[in-house]
Amino acid sequence: MTIRTHEGIDRRLSGEPTDLSVGAATVRLQTVPEMAADEHGLVHGGFLFGAADYAAMLAVNDPNVVLVSATTRFVAPVRVGEVVLLHAQRTEVLKHKHFVDVHAAVGEREVFRGTFVTVVLDCHVLDR
Repeated sequence: MTIRTHEGIDRRLSGEPTDLSVGAATVRLQTVPEMAADEHGLVHGGFLFGAADYAAMLAVNDPNVVLVSATTRFVAPVRVGEVVLLHAQRTEVLKHKHFVDVHAAVGEREVFRGTFVTVVLDCHVLDR
């Protein structure tokens, strides 16, 4: 399946797609030192959220998809150097609105989960 959305994203910071199918995507995020929030190597949650958002966008996989809301929970910390696997699954479509559940883990340890609500527009959001 071809990636049709977020083609210009920096995958080093947002994750690398490893699996893509209709309504689902998996993203692998290799955490790097630039993601550290402190001297302990705690990865800033914004990078996890960004990777989860990217996985949700890939699950919808439309060039005009935009995020309109998210309900998320950071379950456990992530350290620089750890690999986070994020699995996104579209759970519902209501007209132009797509609901996507995202779960992230380091190995067997859950670190993040959320529900992302996206909308597929008729044109690019900046062309409106």
